[in-house]
Amino acid sequence: MIIILILLVALGVLVWGFNRARPYGKPGLLAWLQSVVLMAPWLLVFSLFSLGIFINLAAILVILVLSTVAYIYLGNQLRALGQDASAFRRPSAVASEEPSGQTEVISSSEAPSPTSDVVKPTLAVEKIPAEDLQKIKEIFGVDTFFAIETIPYMDGAIFKGNLRGDAAETHQSLSARLEERMGDRYRLFLLNDPTERPTVVILPSQNDPKPTTLTQKLFALVLALATLATCLEAAGILLGFDLSTEVARIPETLAIGGGLLSILAVHEVAHRWVARRYQVRLSPPFFLPAWQLGSLGSLVRFESLLPNRNVLFDISLAGPAAGGLLAFIFLIIGLSLSHQGGIQTGSLFPLQSEFFQGSILVGTMARIILGEAVQQPYIEVHPLVVVGWLGLIINAINLMPAGQLDGGRIVQAIYGRKVAGRTTAATLIILGVASLVNPLALYWAIVILFLQRDLERPALNELTEPDDARAAFALLALFLMAATLLPLTPGLSGRLGIGG
Repeated sequence: MIIILILLVALGVLVWGFNRARPYGKPGLLAWLQSVVLMAPWLLVFSLFSLGIFINLAAILVILVLSTVAYIYLGNQLRALGQDASAFRRPSAVASEEPSGQTEVISSSEAPSPTSDVVKPTLAVEKIPAEDLQKIKEIFGVDTFFAIETIPYMDGAIFKGNLRGDAAETHQSLSARLEERMGDRYRLFLLNDPTERPTVVILPSQNDPKPTTLTQKLFALVLALATLATCLEAAGILLGFDLSTEVARIPETLAIGGGLLSILAVHEVAHRWVARRYQVRLSPPFFLPAWQLGSLGSLVRFESLLPNRNVLFDISLAGPAAGGLLAFIFLIIGLSLSHQGGIQTGSLFPLQSEFFQGSILVGTMARIILGEAVQQPYIEVHPLVVVGWLGLIINAINLMPAGQLDGGRIVQAIYGRKVAGRTTAATLIILGVASLVNPLALYWAIVILFLQRDLERPALNELTEPDDARAAFALLALFLMAATLLPLTPGLSGRLGIGG
């Protein structure tokens, strides 16, 4: 039932994407087809397994290769069309008609505030000086953004009017003019107001994200050391002893603990590598140590304003994509080694086969690679299976579509702040229900509720939407997150033969 529900949701999203792409003609349909070919292999595999039809790993690899070839081909077709950026712009991105004259101040879902849910008009103690305000008004024009109304907002101002050109080009032009006149004293945000009309918000640069303090850096270091300890402790538990009482056995935990730490390290390095490409500063990672898994990932804060939603998506996806890929490789290698000799020679980890019912993705891979061995009451597996499995869980948890988790930022980048707010609320509800049977879900519900529930502050240019290729990767990431965290149903486990 769970797999069927996931498939229905995925198909529903693809249908929604088709309706969204159709108004853009051939370029839109080609971009939508890229999403289809990217999702199709996983939908096919899980559909066949839900019907009890098993295909081997070689066939899956062939399907993935064909999907990649089709994706590249469609991308070449898109480039051959020579479409410009306006081919993918939503009609609401260009408002040439006169505004309604409303003076409503934009809500925080569009305003550059990282915390409040509703921003109401306020009388700031310090407003933009009249001389500065006059110079700021000079940056607007009929060729970029025609401002017709100015509204005080916090210690800045909102300018309502009409967007006359492409959002990205307009933002770049207005920002350059603002810097030319005012130096580095102000920041320009191009956003949508509640009526979906393009709006410019000017705020002093003193509102930029603040760098991490020395105290926060020391706290991050303490959490990192604690995570090192919990990764080794988790390895000791898997090996059947308590490291805290048998410290001399630390060398035995280095292989598994090191594997978990390598997945965490790759996750963080990928975030920072992409952030550095975009010249975005990140805070030190605040790791979340956990005895059961070694770690639950980390929390990272942006210390720079993001130029656009593409940057938010790329940085957010890089970590779980790299860490998850490494964990998946560990899992496949471990299952292959178990298949080749682990069952006969005896392994460090004799697992009850029912454990493979705890994840749709891991259970599927185990059934494909280990074959009928998963029908035995116990399966002896290579240690890499456990390392890969735990790594997949850690990265999948960070992909949950909530708040400032990687998954929440991905949803915000692709679908906007309103959708991200709704998925955050839905995730908290689901975690609350799941906590009745799994204490780990309650832990994460508390973490999100008190630390990460707020959405990421808007980018400087919120109007330019990410392309459909990024949207496809977002869907794939969320799909694999659900497939990793959701368990197999008893009925499907029986049909797959997992657990006898």
